[in-house]
Amino acid sequence: MAGITVKDVNPHAFIKAYAAHLKRSGKLEVPKWIDLAKTATYKELGPYDQDWFYIRAASVARHVYLHKTVGVGHLRRLHGGRKNRGSRPSHHADGSGSVARKILQALEKINIIEHRANGGRSLTQDGQRDLDRISAQVAKA
Repeated sequence: MAGITVKDVNPHAFIKAYAAHLKRSGKLEVPKWIDLAKTATYKELGPYDQDWFYIRAASVARHVYLHKTVGVGHLRRLHGGRKNRGSRPSHHADGSGSVARKILQALEKINIIEHRANGGRSLTQDGQRDLDRISAQVAKA
């Protein structure tokens, strides 16, 4: 299936498949504190899924694939949501910067993304090849 890219497959199916690939490979360095972490300050509880770090890493890798350069601030806005302010109107609140930074650092260590000199991160050739291979497998299934 030559020519199948991440843009051609269902995002949910791709993220699920790539997260499973990251978990199977065992190369992604997962911090010890992920069972204690919340993904944003506006949330009351942490994620229920034990594999949330792999799913978020797959989502970040897909987002970096679709956009040229991505930084921590961009990912904080992307993974943000509505802050419940009681009887007052809700407002947007950013996601956790620490989680975004640790995911970017973990993806850098396994050579999926690289740090740019002018700021932000971008996809490496190995990372693009890896993501395209997984998307071809998803398209075939």
